[in-house]
Amino acid sequence: MRFHADLHVHSKYSRATSRDLDLEHLAAWACRKGIGVVGTGDFTHPAWCAELKQKLVPAEPGLYRLRDDIERAIAQTLPAASRADMRSTVSKSGA
Repeated sequence: MRFHADLHVHSKYSRATSRDLDLEHLAAWACRKGIGVVGTGDFTHPAWCAELKQKLVPAEPGLYRLRDDIERAIAQTLPAASRADMRSTVSKSGA
């Protein structure tokens, strides 16, 4: 299976990053760009870890997806051609 992935991202909790670097914005832009898998960045930040636990649910082995209600809300903001499934990996930076 071939897919496009972005595994080097930062959360809104990283230094000098946008406040919009949350799961919803990352997913929306990934869909617009045709990226199917996005890394979570450093999940060890307590607030980011809590957000990941709240918004992600298991998908395929080793991958997560956004909760259904969040996926539906994002899909409503996207053009029909950009609506696609996006998965996340949970990764620790520097490991």
